[in-house]
Amino acid sequence: MDISGGPSLYPLHRCKTLHIVRHAQGIHNVDGDKNYKAYMSPEYFDAQLTPLGWQQVDNLRKHVQSCGLFKSIELVITSPLLRTMQTAVGVFGGEGYTDKIDALPLMVANAGNSDRPAISSLNSPPIIAVELCREHLGVHPCDRRRSISDYQCLFPAVDFSLIESDDDLLWKANIRETKEELAARGMEFMNWLWTRKEKEIAIITHSGFLFHTLNAFGNDCHPLVKKEICKHFANCELRSMVIVDKSMSGSDPSTTNYPGKIPPGPDLPSDVVDEKNLK
Repeated sequence: MDISGGPSLYPLHRCKTLHIVRHAQGIHNVDGDKNYKAYMSPEYFDAQLTPLGWQQVDNLRKHVQSCGLFKSIELVITSPLLRTMQTAVGVFGGEGYTDKIDALPLMVANAGNSDRPAISSLNSPPIIAVELCREHLGVHPCDRRRSISDYQCLFPAVDFSLIESDDDLLWKANIRETKEELAARGMEFMNWLWTRKEKEIAIITHSGFLFHTLNAFGNDCHPLVKKEICKHFANCELRSMVIVDKSMSGSDPSTTNYPGKIPPGPDLPSDVVDEKNLK
């Protein structure tokens, strides 16, 4: 029976659900949408969110809470840039921070000139920063990060332990990462996801990274599905997708499968009985 082009079936434990988010509007996006050369401006170094961007964060936060997504996400992965981390903690952080009884805040008050109160880490999924999902590297000051020690002061409860260098060694002032290099880095990130035990993960990252990474997927799908996967993200847009391990590179056993035949007993399938009787 030819089922090509129809629905596909995969074991659940060989899948992960990814809730992919592009950061909210940054100060560089406003002028950059009008004039591409604006991305070269030093004043947009590690660009922070605009007031409109924070409104977008608040709206997405309401959505993930009302649809139940907030409770199901096991891990939040963010690019270690100011605008992505502001988006991550704003959407997935806890409620109002209290100095006396709270754990470390995810974000201190007014981080990145945000004019926002501190954000609690209580009842929030763990948030880790990962270099692999950064934006297109090089040349544009908005895509250069600060030192990790600076970020740790601004985002005390974000986990930076996977980042090896305090300073930004990846961004070069005169060398722009090629699209092919960016796509390869994106695939390395997707492969790294299989090393995580979590099955439902939110990823807060960037437009260019998403476009060039996701463009590698969907070639075995209907063209409209391919387009749905690969089209550019709007600021603070969330899309939920499932990534499938077709190669069996993952080794985690299923947590919901059940072997049956417990206790054992005679249970020969009817089609096997039919085959025996025909012999």
